Formats: sequence, C-alpha cells, structure tokens
Amino acid sequence: MHRPLLVCDDPDLLDDVVYLAAEFALELDVAPGPEAARRRYPGAPLVLIGDGSAPACARARLPERPNVMLLSRSHGRDRLVALAEAVGADHIVRFPDGVRYLAGQLLRVSTDAAAVTAARGRVLAVVGGRGGAGATVLAAGLAMTAGAAGLRSLLVDADPLGGGADLVLGWEDVAGLRWPGLVDGRPAAIDPPVLDRALPSRGPVAVLSCDRNAPAGLPGDAMAAALEAGRRGRDLVVADLPRRLDEAAVLALRAADRVLLVVPAELRACVAAARVAATLTPHTDALHVVVRGPAPGKLRARHVARSLGLPVAGTLRAERSLPRRLERGAPPAAGGRGPLAALCRRILGDLGLKTGAAA
Repeated sequence: MHRPLLVCDDPDLLDDVVYLAAEFALELDVAPGPEAARRRYPGAPLVLIGDGSAPACARARLPERPNVMLLSRSHGRDRLVALAEAVGADHIVRFPDGVRYLAGQLLRVSTDAAAVTAARGRVLAVVGGRGGAGATVLAAGLAMTAGAAGLRSLLVDADPLGGGADLVLGWEDVAGLRWPGLVDGRPAAIDPPVLDRALPSRGPVAVLSCDRNAPAGLPGDAMAAALEAGRRGRDLVVADLPRRLDEAAVLALRAADRVLLVVPAELRACVAAARVAATLTPHTDALHVVVRGPAPGKLRARHVARSLGLPVAGTLRAERSLPRRLERGAPPAAGGRGPLAALCRRILGDLGLKTGAAA
C-alpha cells in the first residue's frame, strides 16, 4: 500500500530511480508498462512514469489520480508538457536537475509509510471458498467481537453482489456513507478521518457497505481510500471479499495481515475452495483456512487443510440459533457467546489483538 509505483522501460532511468529510493530504505513497485501497473496504480502513494512509457500509459487510459510525476532525461519542454498532460502528471522531473525534488518526494513517502506502519490498524480479509460458505457472517463477527473488546473496528463490504454487510449487522437503517457516495466523489482527495466519521457506526464498530440499489463494481482508488481511513483510525479493518477478484479486492488482499478462506467441511466445497485459493495466492502469502461445520461425511479440519495445502486458522462448529438471530437483525457474535464468538476471539488473539476473553 505504501510503495511508490514506477512505470518505466528505460533501464538507465530505472536504475537511477531505484538507487535514489534505496537511500530512503524505500522499495518501489516497478512495471514496464501500463497493463502491468494497472492494479497497483490507484493505491500507490506516488506514481512515477518514464517518458518512454508515457504514450502507452496515455493510450491505456489509467484512472485519474493525484501525485503522478513524469520522469525524463530529455529537455524538450514542449514534448514533455504534452506527455505530462496526456498521463495526468502534476510535475515533470528532468534528470539530473530534478533529482533533489524527486528525493524530497520519496522522503515524504518514506516518512508517511513509517508513520502509518507504526500506528496502523491490523487488516483481515475474509473470502468464501464457495457460495454460502459464511464468509460475510465471519467478517461481521470479527468486527463485532473486536468492538465488544473496546477495539475500534471497520467492516468493509467489498462484494457488490453480496446483499450488503449493513444488512448482516442489522444496520440497514443506520445513516451514513455507503460505497456509492464514496465512489461518486474523489476518493483519493478525501481526508481519512473525515471518511471514518462519515460511516454508519454504533459504538466502536463502523461499516462501509455496498448499496443494494446500486450493485456496481468498486474502483481501486475508492478501496485504497477506505483502507487508508481504516488503518489510520481503527484498530482493525475486516474486508469481506468476493470470490471473483476485482481491482479493489486485490488491493485489500495485498494490504491484509491475514486472509481467511472459509470452507465448509464438504468434499465439493473443498474442490471449489481450491480454485478460489489459486486466485488468491498470487496476491498474498498470509492465506489460512477456516473450516466450517457440520461435516456430513465426517471430513476433519486437517483433511480440508491438507487438501488445500493451507494452515488452519480455526474451526467453526455449527450454531443452531445463529440463522434465527441473523433473521431478527442481531449482529453475528454480538452476545459474545457460542462457537462463532469463540473463533473470532481466537483469530483476533492470533493477530495480537487483545479481546479480554479466552476463546
């Protein structure tokens, strides 16, 4: 989330920029062209585009965003101004004269990244191994369990076709900002504390939910703004992700300290989950499996984990009263009792978050 993005096909220019960034212990995400850069483009704190790659970036119509710089060894002013306008760059850095300015910008990013890392909230991502696996209920339970322990938590609904996380919490009538309001604005320009205060909340728990009347996709810049607000203002961000990844989901995966794949203890669910896991692993090395009962064929958690090649984060026993409570508008794990609440406390404890109760 806090690595600048360098789009450059000039090896000499690339070496100069990488060497300069290394002086500030700052790693760069490097892409040779716009297609390789597209997923990382909205969420990067700073985008650097070499003049050789600029025409391709302009043709690719990458999303509009601030903090874009055009880098060049050329001093042809008219050409560089035209390229900067085409890619939406707000500054032109010519080598070697502009190195001092670029160094200042890299230092700023490095300082911001260190501050955010020192004070950032933890991020959990939850994905269902198949439809109806219970990922949204687990995500909501984690947010509620953290809130019950006095931790400020944010539930981020990243599945536009999931029905809305506010509905799972029973908060559909709670006023506040939903995704359409964030998407329609300029997410990159929104101050994280302002965004955090605008969300529907009760006590220490807030939610950013999809709108059931506008099931559109979520752009990456909006997700980046939401994650930034959550990491700065909350102890925990829980992202409920779709099985079919989009740009926003990939950003959340990359930001997550742990990713939980919820898999019912059934043979067909294991087969489906293996396909989902294959789409997740290129974006995270923190994937764990949560095995959900009941197990009609006596499939054990260790069997599920072995079939997927993943470590087990926990098991969730069947909870008969849970569906009835959800239908009545009670948030998952709100009472602090039962298998779901116990599992949530265990998962949060494994992340180093104190819940004040033993699992």
